[in-house]
Amino acid sequence: MKINEVVLSKGLTGFYFDDQRAIRRGNYVENGLAYDGEPVTPGFTAIRQAGESVSVQLVLNNGQVAYGDCAAVQYSGAGGRDPLFLADDYIPAIEKYVVPVLQGKTITSFREMAEEIEQLKDDQGKPLHTAIRYGVSQAILDAVARSKGMTMAEVIVAEYDLELIPEPVLIFCQSGDDRKMNADRMIIKQADIMPHGLYNNVQKLGANGEHLKEYLVWLKDRVQQLKVREDYLPDFQVDVYGTIGEAFNNDIAKVGEYARELVEIVAPHKLLIEGPIELASKEEQIRGMAELRKYVDDNNIPVTFVVDEWCNTLQDIKDFTDAKAGHMIQIKAPDLGSLTNSVEAILYCHANGMIPYLGGTCNETERSAQITVQVAVATQPRQILSKPGMGVDEGLSICTNEMNRLVALLQRKAR
Repeated sequence: MKINEVVLSKGLTGFYFDDQRAIRRGNYVENGLAYDGEPVTPGFTAIRQAGESVSVQLVLNNGQVAYGDCAAVQYSGAGGRDPLFLADDYIPAIEKYVVPVLQGKTITSFREMAEEIEQLKDDQGKPLHTAIRYGVSQAILDAVARSKGMTMAEVIVAEYDLELIPEPVLIFCQSGDDRKMNADRMIIKQADIMPHGLYNNVQKLGANGEHLKEYLVWLKDRVQQLKVREDYLPDFQVDVYGTIGEAFNNDIAKVGEYARELVEIVAPHKLLIEGPIELASKEEQIRGMAELRKYVDDNNIPVTFVVDEWCNTLQDIKDFTDAKAGHMIQIKAPDLGSLTNSVEAILYCHANGMIPYLGGTCNETERSAQITVQVAVATQPRQILSKPGMGVDEGLSICTNEMNRLVALLQRKAR
């Protein structure tokens, strides 16, 4: 089977691009959903602006159309990531570098074709934007699956010689700033892991972490009030964007002991803390997260620290894993480029004592979310991120329905 034509179109993501550096500095005024203030990250024209995507449709010679969406994370341009991904800026790059490679191409394997795109360079000798590699690899995976009459999950299982486990993966929901109303949505729909919380500056956390403590007390009580099943016991995962470290001057013992207090508050729920510290470089972040993991492990504090910032590439994930820096790594699929890198990252974590979490961003699309689910069922990370958007209902329904459809189909085939 061949690819007859590549069709590109501009799209909207499920959230926004936010200038993380401007938000962390706090020099803004909230104005409804917008932030009034000057952006500081190159490419931004406002602190918050509309998220954009590019759909890549591959028209096959049997009339089928395989497709994927190029998308980048909410906090583009931060923490060593590629710059802001604006469709009008990058469609010409896809037309120039990707379309000639794919148009007329015979479909072979997902790994081979995606790796070819992953290795492409622009006129300056730089790799193509991670969003391009991410979206094109989705379309390629879909094309290979269609050519073989298989699900995308089965393609990955076959090409990586994995065991097919037709079981769902836990889904982690994110609340954004509307952390109470959205927690209600999660509890009513019995989300596996909640709430995210978006504690992205110390004002939200509290100078001594008191606001997060108060919220977790409320959240634990709220689960008891609203749960529809007596045995419902979701994990609690909060994303704090380094603000705990900021509040406690990145003192490892103080951060660890604060985590102990939070663990005691939420028990018997499990507690996961994403981004407890955020240091100035990858090397410092690895060292800090390794010290933090060792401190809580040595002191029997049953918290799971999740790595996010400064861990953007397959090599980064290997480096954090080898250093035992944190307990779990968010494998942020859009940051890794080709989905082959996400697959390899999950497998590396499995093999080397790190818990894999296949994440991404609220700033994706329904298509990238569906394909991430396919990757997750094939590779079985501990959890995936509910996406796109911050509204809970939409992202959770997209990911849950794709997962349940896929698992039901795979179980039927197994019978």
